Amino acid sequence: MRYAIVIEKGPNSYGAYVPDLPGCVAVGDSPEEVRKLISEAVPLHLDGLREDGLPIPEPATECEYLEV
Repeated sequence: MRYAIVIEKGPNSYGAYVPDLPGCVAVGDSPEEVRKLISEAVPLHLDGLREDGLPIPEPATECEYLEV
């Protein structure tokens, strides 16, 4: 499966989340660190859903950029 991630720059760090996996988030000091952390968080999140007997959401979010 291929999930979209969103990376945002905050005042003191970077945050990442997966729109199709509510609660799956990561925080890091750089874009590279937060990408690494969210890529580790997704499989752990999916394992937790499986352990709890919850359904695994299908990837549904599409990402595009808009030139202005």
